[in-house]
Amino acid sequence: MTETGDDMAKPQRLSKLMELADAPVATAPQEPDPQPRTQTQPRTRRTEPAGEVAVARREFARLLGEFRRTAALVPFDDHGSLWTADFDGVRWICAFSDEEALARFAVARGDAAREWTYQAILGARLLDVMVPMLPGPGGVALDAGSPGGMLFPPVAGVVPAPVAIDLGGGR
Repeated sequence: MTETGDDMAKPQRLSKLMELADAPVATAPQEPDPQPRTQTQPRTRRTEPAGEVAVARREFARLLGEFRRTAALVPFDDHGSLWTADFDGVRWICAFSDEEALARFAVARGDAAREWTYQAILGARLLDVMVPMLPGPGGVALDAGSPGGMLFPPVAGVVPAPVAIDLGGGR
């Protein structure tokens, strides 16, 4: 294992944020206008709110709030630094919800014999204090490699604005 976790296997499942980004925007079928139009009146398109996207955003906000209020176990490398992994230019602090999740991760990596030194750190402290200390963009990977794993990416609303990546899109 490298000290920074660079040799971590790529996740088999996309993050919930990727699911959110890829969700289709629901629109209502166009209905005929109830009143005839004149040539100067443009036809308006009626759309309904993207219900699935709104639900997914609320669920992510709920999970983020829960993570911020909860202590996570963060392993350290041999030099006493937070154990991190780089993926596509983003440095991820690896955190685990409990000792069992950390143990499953160690076993999956074939690294169960290693002594894992870790500390419990509040999720808010990881996002607001530790992520800004990373070189370049960073986020937190909670329970990496598990079916319930979650990524808290370096975007506004998750990490402090000065270290957030501007995705260039709007809502």
